[in-house]
Amino acid sequence: MRKDQFLRVLWTMVFMLTVTLGVNGIPTVATAGEVNATSIGGVAIDGTDPVAYFTEGKAVEGRSDFSYDWMGATWRFASAENLEKFKADPEAYAPQYGGYCAWAVSQGYTAAIDPDAFRIEGGKLYLNYSKGVQDRWLSDVAGHIAAADRNWPDVKKGL
Repeated sequence: MRKDQFLRVLWTMVFMLTVTLGVNGIPTVATAGEVNATSIGGVAIDGTDPVAYFTEGKAVEGRSDFSYDWMGATWRFASAENLEKFKADPEAYAPQYGGYCAWAVSQGYTAAIDPDAFRIEGGKLYLNYSKGVQDRWLSDVAGHIAAADRNWPDVKKGL
């Protein structure tokens, strides 16, 4: 490979990494309306099956062959059964605040999520940016939910 070809490939890789991770190392997010969808393909909540949080108590990767378009994003599921549960009542399984970090919304902005940083509270799914941020959120769940509920209408206007 010639030097100019190498540099072109290198700069392309740097550009793609910057687009993917953003300039501050936080994954960039392209929104599909109110839903936190990844920048590639408009997939909600990083492709994690929202129903599995309730049925298995953990984050489970969804499959592209079990997908459903809802609220401008593609939702993925680990099984046909979970897909059908979601289709029957998406509001029961979809995460709060469009799948953005619940703590961030309580502070008045949005942030990406770590699918493993979650909590089901009052029958609703809440996701957080990281386990560390989740610890902050857990310090006052009711207070943060109340603040996020107040902030969400204004926050989603900016999406």
